[in-house]
Amino acid sequence: MSNTPMAASPLTRAVLEIDEYASGLGWDQPARLFALVDTARLRAEQPSLAGRLGPDGEQETTAFTPIEQDEIPRGKPLDEFLGTIAWPDAVAGCALTVERLMLPPSAEAQVPEDLDEAALTKWVARHPERQEVRMTVAVLRDGARESALRLRSKDSPTEVLTGSDLVPGLAEALQATFEE
Repeated sequence: MSNTPMAASPLTRAVLEIDEYASGLGWDQPARLFALVDTARLRAEQPSLAGRLGPDGEQETTAFTPIEQDEIPRGKPLDEFLGTIAWPDAVAGCALTVERLMLPPSAEAQVPEDLDEAALTKWVARHPERQEVRMTVAVLRDGARESALRLRSKDSPTEVLTGSDLVPGLAEALQATFEE
């Protein structure tokens, strides 16, 4: 992967790989869910995939192979959908990429207090300081997490912000998919 820093952790590399994939699809896309599997385990258990996984040495630094899952049902709230997921033991983690509108912290005081969720969504969509953002969030079974944020207004691989606590609510919802 050309835009992923070699020094990045394996989870960061997986998040950036998914971000790059989503970027290639363009904006205004539905949410996408990915299973993260251990690349070495996948190579050992599915040798027929070895050629598609790239050279052995290249994948050793990646550690996780993202596998896109079936499309997320439209019209079902994301939190409800995530509550229905259970992963097999072979899945080391999962990731989700989703687009949302966000406001800068300076706009927080302007938000009317009496709006329901639908009215708030419309209010944010009309706000002059709104930003479109693509969030890619990944978690591992052990609790590790990573996120990548890309603004539509700065749609460039060099403008992607990464960090473990950028989207804590979504990371917690993804982590809950591994709880029994």
